[in-house]
Amino acid sequence: MKGLAMARWNIGAWTAVALSMTLLACGSVRQRPAPVADWAKAKKSASAAASSETAARAAAEVPARAATESAAAEAAVAEAAPKRAPVGVENAGKTGYYTVQKGDTLIRIGLDAGQNYRDIARWNAIENPNKIEIGDVYRVIPPEEPAVAKAVVSSRLSATPLPPVPAAAATAPKAASPAVPPPVAVAVPAGTVASAGKAAASSTAQASEPIAAAPASQKPPVALAPAAPAAPPGDDALEFAWPAKGEVIVAFDEAKNRKGIDLAGGAGDPVLAAAEGKVVYAGEGLRGYGKLIIIKHNSTFLTAYAHNQSILVKEDQSVKKGQKIAEMGSSDSDRVKLHFEIRERGRPVDPMKYLRSR
Repeated sequence: MKGLAMARWNIGAWTAVALSMTLLACGSVRQRPAPVADWAKAKKSASAAASSETAARAAAEVPARAATESAAAEAAVAEAAPKRAPVGVENAGKTGYYTVQKGDTLIRIGLDAGQNYRDIARWNAIENPNKIEIGDVYRVIPPEEPAVAKAVVSSRLSATPLPPVPAAAATAPKAASPAVPPPVAVAVPAGTVASAGKAAASSTAQASEPIAAAPASQKPPVALAPAAPAAPPGDDALEFAWPAKGEVIVAFDEAKNRKGIDLAGGAGDPVLAAAEGKVVYAGEGLRGYGKLIIIKHNSTFLTAYAHNQSILVKEDQSVKKGQKIAEMGSSDSDRVKLHFEIRERGRPVDPMKYLRSR
């Protein structure tokens, strides 16, 4: 029993020691005060950040405001500056002249007039084809060549009386003609006689020619009319070939502003010249046509090929009928196709009336 009590006492003692050490450890931990928020400092930092953001926003708005003010100033200057008067107004309404409307370009004017836009620029002394003004009036047909005065001499000879002959000259004896020796008989073959007779007749005729031609040599010169140039083949003889192999998906209908036909095809399919001619335009300057080629065939007909993927010819280049001039595409279009037009003196006509059925 004594040993058991001793053991209990030891356990209790060690327990007390442990508790004492725990309390001692807890009492030795340094207690830190709870943090106190410095609201004044935080408010100052927030105010500084807001000021910085405001300054940055203001700095960003300065260029935009300056640009707006500059644009407004330029617009005011443009309005204040006197606008140039339309050119050629004295020709408004005349045949062969066109008045520029809103949205017009020189390329479109040339297409509608059936002319090369470069020719129109030359006829009207337009330095920059991209700068034409609404109301300007331009010539759209070739100017007439000035008549060249030429001296024309009548081919008829008027009867002019000869001056009177003096009496001394009339009574003067004529100059004796040179004596002709009498013929000498010579024995020659018969064939030689015939030949000699022909030669004598020929020489007699030749000897008499200068005497007969002498008065004619005194005639005044006669201006001969120049030979007329060979007439170009008639427009009716111009035959158009199909510019692509695809089927017609949109027909011509001028009432619905369909100025040509649309041919189906795949991207890169060949586009061929419908007839021989010269390229008067190749580019993308006409809205709604994409990459466009215009070929002038004669004074009457133009053809147009629109929405190409790539253009293979240049302006002023001569092309042959059936020559590959472009590759089919969808430029400025919702699908791959070739828009093909035939213009007769600038007026759209139905290509199906000029293309052979296939």
